[in-house]
Amino acid sequence: MLDDLDEYEKRILAILQLDASRSTTDIAQEIGLSQAPCWRRIQRLKDEGYIRSQVCVLDRRKLGLRAQIFAQVKLNAHGRAHLAEFSDAIQGFSEVLDCFVLMGSTDFMLRIVTRDIETYERFFFDKLSQVPGVQEVNSMVALSEIKSTTALPLDLTEPGS
Repeated sequence: MLDDLDEYEKRILAILQLDASRSTTDIAQEIGLSQAPCWRRIQRLKDEGYIRSQVCVLDRRKLGLRAQIFAQVKLNAHGRAHLAEFSDAIQGFSEVLDCFVLMGSTDFMLRIVTRDIETYERFFFDKLSQVPGVQEVNSMVALSEIKSTTALPLDLTEPGS
């Protein structure tokens, strides 16, 4: 939990989630610690699972992945009894970046990225609609992106205040 972290650790997380390539020395200098204690804190944050991984965020548009689709998936009664099978199938689709289980009239929300709408159409007919138990898919195409971030909202105050 965020409450289990001190202000230095919160600041370390805030820095790393914006730029994981920064050196420990650089981070230590910014937050007012020496390098060794800063490194130990970073290692502890990794060991305790606060830092799951350090990745490079790619620009999908520069890679030619121009279509972003949000798909609401509803399973039939038989499909709901086999949520694990649906989850396993979704895990195998590289086009699906995020999948969330929902409460309400829709069972899942997917964020899907493809080259274009025609590629999404092939994905829909050849893969997604073929998953056993899928009753209905409501697809919404994102026209533009107003905000997209991986940064979590951390409550930051100055150490000692």
